[in-house]
Amino acid sequence: MKAVIQRVTGASVEVEGQIVGRIGPGLLVLLGVAKGDEERDLSYLVEKVQTLRIFGDDQGKMNRSLIDVGGSLLVVSQFTLLGETGKGRRPGFDLAAPPEVARAWYEQAVGRLRGAGLTVETGVFGAHMQVELRNDGPVTFLLDSRRES
Repeated sequence: MKAVIQRVTGASVEVEGQIVGRIGPGLLVLLGVAKGDEERDLSYLVEKVQTLRIFGDDQGKMNRSLIDVGGSLLVVSQFTLLGETGKGRRPGFDLAAPPEVARAWYEQAVGRLRGAGLTVETGVFGAHMQVELRNDGPVTFLLDSRRES
């Protein structure tokens, strides 16, 4: 699994002209599921999203996690994170999990984050979405469950 996480002061996602998810301060999480992802991949990403210390403390240093600051999450499915662009001019998506598999992992991730007591909004899996955000910092990180070091 791969995720781009962005610290935001606010973010929203729109489908067919309707806002389907909106948050204030917290994290926008763009989540891509790869072929062969397993429980350990899901656990790694869910734990990192909750506990990665990327919010400022009283001295402005990144010492607080999403949990520490009481932030919200907007989780959006993003299969293009698995796109391969090394050859040619058109991305290849052979590494992305099939939609039915990706949806199951995506829903599990959202469920676990909610189960941890976090406020979680979502996009619509598989839909064409318009995502709007105010990146705070800007602070953006790439998480890859297969590169845990």
